[in-house]
Amino acid sequence: MATSILRLPLRLSTKNMGIMSRNTGLKSSNICRGTQIRTAVSTQSGAILPKPDKTPFGLIRMTIVVVPFLYVGTLISKNFAALLEEHDIFVPEDDDDDD
Repeated sequence: MATSILRLPLRLSTKNMGIMSRNTGLKSSNICRGTQIRTAVSTQSGAILPKPDKTPFGLIRMTIVVVPFLYVGTLISKNFAALLEEHDIFVPEDDDDDD
């Protein structure tokens, strides 16, 4: 079992090298997109591989993803703090400023 787990990366790397070593004039659309790992920048013959496709991830998309999760996180923490205070597990003390 352990040897098969250790051999898996070796099999994957030889498979990737077999794909990368062929100089058949493949376009980037014909390259398998199953794995996103790029281990080489050139083929064995010296040809430079094409740039990988870049997915644009703009500010609007980032905001659409981040804001709802921040809101849900604040709701969860607020409700949990209220639960702790209700059961007298953690009650914040009122600090008197007698300076």
